[in-house]
Amino acid sequence: QLQAYGGGLVQVGGSLRLSCTPSGRTFNNNIMGWLRQAPGQEREFVSAITASGGSTFYADSVKGRFTVSRDTKNTMYLQMDSLKPEDTAVYYCAAIPSYISGSLYSPDSYEYWGQGTQVTVSS
Repeated sequence: QLQAYGGGLVQVGGSLRLSCTPSGRTFNNNIMGWLRQAPGQEREFVSAITASGGSTFYADSVKGRFTVSRDTKNTMYLQMDSLKPEDTAVYYCAAIPSYISGSLYSPDSYEYWGQGTQVTVSS
């Protein structure tokens, strides 16, 4: 499983850094991603990073404001800057199993979900 940390309450324009750590197994060879779910809405893709860290992907709504990265210990990070009220959601990290061939932009492609972390942006 993967566990997300680092959420909190922040004002509009502020920053937060989320962390995602694995538990029970490694994800060295997996695409890892961040997804979020706001109250009453479907879970949506936010960002993803390849196993090597060489390629990153972002939803249009966060492009230019969020930055995803991962280290050699398989911890993944999401640096969130210029936060907006519409970024308020529970943020989850997950990974795509090697046997899944779906789009990395689709939440259905991800497994190994853990508990999310709440991010609240106040205006």
